Amino acid sequence: MPTRLALLAALALAATTPLAAPGPMGYDDARHLLARTGFGPTDAEVRRYAALTREQGVDLILRDVRSEAVTPPPAFATEDGPLRAPNAQDATVEERRAFRQQNIRQGLELRAWWVQEMLATPSPLTERMTLFWHNHFVSSQQKVRFARLMYAQNATLRAHALGSFAVLLHAASKEPAMLVYLDTAQSRRQQPNENFAREVMELFTLGEGHYSEADVKEAARAFTGWSIDRETGHYRFRPFLHDPGIKSVLGSTGKLDGDAVLDIILAKPQTSQFVTAKLWREFVSPTPDAGEVTRIAQVFRGRGYDIKAALRALLMSDAFWAADNRGTLVKSPVELVVGTVRQLEVTPPAAMPFAVAAAGMGQNLFSPPNVKGWPGGEAWINSDTLLARKQFVDRLARMDGAAPAMMAALPAEAPQAANDAGQARARRFMQAMDRGLRNLQFDAPLWVARRPGATPTEKMQSAQALLLPLEPVTAEAPRADSDVAEFVRTTLLDPAYQLK
Repeated sequence: MPTRLALLAALALAATTPLAAPGPMGYDDARHLLARTGFGPTDAEVRRYAALTREQGVDLILRDVRSEAVTPPPAFATEDGPLRAPNAQDATVEERRAFRQQNIRQGLELRAWWVQEMLATPSPLTERMTLFWHNHFVSSQQKVRFARLMYAQNATLRAHALGSFAVLLHAASKEPAMLVYLDTAQSRRQQPNENFAREVMELFTLGEGHYSEADVKEAARAFTGWSIDRETGHYRFRPFLHDPGIKSVLGSTGKLDGDAVLDIILAKPQTSQFVTAKLWREFVSPTPDAGEVTRIAQVFRGRGYDIKAALRALLMSDAFWAADNRGTLVKSPVELVVGTVRQLEVTPPAAMPFAVAAAGMGQNLFSPPNVKGWPGGEAWINSDTLLARKQFVDRLARMDGAAPAMMAALPAEAPQAANDAGQARARRFMQAMDRGLRNLQFDAPLWVARRPGATPTEKMQSAQALLLPLEPVTAEAPRADSDVAEFVRTTLLDPAYQLK
């Protein structure tokens, strides 16, 4: 007979651990799981997972993650040579222009490379988490300038994307791109720069209200000496720039260096709470459940900041599977672009047009708008970006050679329109995307014919179930006399397609 203590322990565990649904999860659950953890699942992927239980599906996704990309990076990305930029005082106009053009060209190559990796990866969750951390440990090529530093940061985020958040925090904080972006490389013991010290507490770990201005100032002293070797582009600690004195940060006092400060921050329970809440908004719903966040944060911190453990607890929560939380998250531009290409099973000759497409919708990879990153959620949708999003899916749906020029949907240029920055940006984006996608082919009738079903109507129903997380808002239900190509187009243009 079990002891009374053992029974109480079992009851306590049952009270805090959601029960997994028995039996295969089925098509709708599998689609939900894969859409939230990847980019637009294909029908074959959904059917593979539909035969598994929820727990088996979650465990399979977490088991097959990667720490390296499968797509070879651009040649410049792995160079170790000196970081050389024209001196503003000594360089000629031509030298400065050439440097800017090189940065632009390499930045575009890097964006295309990452989109290609998102399309090719056998672990979409790996790239989703790399993108998540890119928007958490923010830096931007606009300030960093050197594309290879942005690539190095991207590789670090991927290497630790589903490992230990503690290790990731230390590694991301020392990335040269971060040291440039938040001015740590310019910090001196005589004049500590507070930018990184503030953001590491406010945006990366604790959140607002959980540190003081004195903590920021003292932590800034601890991070002095963190620098870059200009001959290699790698991190370098410079002892003569470091403040070795006594510091007090978040209640701890001593001759603290930067690593010690990060460990002090990691020891605070609020760090696991803050990161868990952010993961919740990424994978579950826009409004975190305080009780569930606390429960999962305890798992996260108790497992030594194991990101997989936190994600597993999130994905196995009742809230993740709840009907009320489906179709409540807005796809980011990258999710929309990559997911559409994957779900329609088209093979693009180049990834560059899709990187341009995402940028035109407001998500320019390697260039978040500020240190807070892209706000996400409903902020992805406004009059300009919604037009771009709809034009993108409409353009892909019409890749049968019979489509009118996508530019026809834009208002004709007029004096007042010329002053509209959003309209001009949308026009430039569509022109660039139109040029890049001219050779791409999508046969909607053939794609629908490959869907499961005994009749054309059933096949169209299968297509709609794959593409939409909810019942369609404006698209009509398929009928025996439906025009298949137009049916796919209207389904992609349905507001529900913008959601996940």
